[in-house]
Amino acid sequence: MFRWKATAALAVVAALALTGCAGGGESGGGSGSSSERADRLTLITIAAPTSYDIGAGAEWGNRSEYFEAVFDTLLRQDSKGQLQPNLATEWSYNDDKTVLTLTLRTDATFTDGTPVDAKAVVASLERFRDGTSPQAGTMKGNVYAATDDHTVTITLTAPNPALLNSLSLAQGLVAAPSSFTDADVATKPVGSGPYILDTAATVTGTTYVYTANPDYWNKDAVKYDNLTVNVIDDTTAILNAIKAGEANGAKIADNTTISEVEGSGWTIASNELDFQGLLLFDRAGTMNPALGDVKVRQAINMAFDREALLQSLQSGYGTVTEQVFPTSSVAYDAALDSTYAYDPEGAKKLLAEAGYANGLTISMPSVAAFQTSFDLIKQQLQDIGVTVQYTDTGTNNFISDMLTPKYPATWMALQQDPDWQLINFMIAPGATFNPFKSQDPKVDEYIATIQTGSTEESDQALKDLNKYLVDQAWFAPFFRVQGSFATDANTTVDFWPTNAYPSIFSFSPKN
Repeated sequence: MFRWKATAALAVVAALALTGCAGGGESGGGSGSSSERADRLTLITIAAPTSYDIGAGAEWGNRSEYFEAVFDTLLRQDSKGQLQPNLATEWSYNDDKTVLTLTLRTDATFTDGTPVDAKAVVASLERFRDGTSPQAGTMKGNVYAATDDHTVTITLTAPNPALLNSLSLAQGLVAAPSSFTDADVATKPVGSGPYILDTAATVTGTTYVYTANPDYWNKDAVKYDNLTVNVIDDTTAILNAIKAGEANGAKIADNTTISEVEGSGWTIASNELDFQGLLLFDRAGTMNPALGDVKVRQAINMAFDREALLQSLQSGYGTVTEQVFPTSSVAYDAALDSTYAYDPEGAKKLLAEAGYANGLTISMPSVAAFQTSFDLIKQQLQDIGVTVQYTDTGTNNFISDMLTPKYPATWMALQQDPDWQLINFMIAPGATFNPFKSQDPKVDEYIATIQTGSTEESDQALKDLNKYLVDQAWFAPFFRVQGSFATDANTTVDFWPTNAYPSIFSFSPKN
């Protein structure tokens, strides 16, 4: 047991924890009418957009608010993750799910006056696919076509169970093609969304000011005439802004400040989107032979007092878990969270059975901002005879070094994506966070069924895959972290469990 507290820098949290990389979006609907709008909604966020060019900087997660303000997506999701119409009003697949047909609404226009038609949608999809945005790789190989003014087809090389969900995220953003050749495309977005960026009032990197789009096709969904998003990447500065009443809503990245936030009369809304724990990359033992033995990986899971880690690192704000699939997934099984009890003596016994009675050494990367996490991991592994050798990579190289790969295992915070995104982000042989390209015949079989099987077959394969990953100890998750968002006494928000930042459509003024 231990009683240390984490004090990581907010900016580093945003840089390292790939929060909201590919989660679900929020609904654009609303029950209020344009006549009931408040004057201004002022929000605090922790990261500025890198570019408004959807081919270069389009992101979701903690930057979704910037893009959702000025662009529409083809689809949206409601609070339960169900897809809803947006720019696309209807959609359907062919029999083998390799051609998706989208029917577009006819009443949407870009703020430069041009129509949101099929050619514009195809141009936007192609720009994203061929660009450098973080999720561009998820759309590689897709072929887009405008079959008439309001119909688009997407032809796939193989079924993609995540495609529809992706079209409600950054991948589905639609911008005016006329802006693509503009030298100022990175700072002057032209979309069909609910707001227009006021470039004269905006200070890049610090303050982003928007005015309501008078020609927006869904006026009833817009609750404020003006929107301001202020970028603050320091925990103390965020807390001071809250106490001074300088905003209506703020992202809370340091849960240890929640009591002070609530003491200021603000309300906390929460979700659990990310997990923290160890990624045991080298499952074949190519760099560290010990990790190729499942008993060693299981022993590592048994080394951690997850409840104590949660209390020490997150003041208890979160939920202990031993699986990487989210609770919203059909793969999730609460019983799996009791697979590896905290048992140092049992872990030592497993290591001895694997031939490591005298212990073993594992190299991992570290960064100073998360030193408490790294110290606790080292301490608990040392208690079972595993010595951790850290190399401080520096913030800028932490992720690139782990993905090169230079280390057989690492601590990391990752989003628990919807099923197919998660598989292709962490599990599949070509997944970003599978840098050793680990492959297992059973895992391959499950993935193939998930991709091409019936709903019933896919659901069962997801459950089987999750159990297999836990049993084989591919990962050593500690807990799901509570994502926290605060609102003042004049504002309500519906913080859905599918994204790191609330949808701008989910804020409403209190009467």
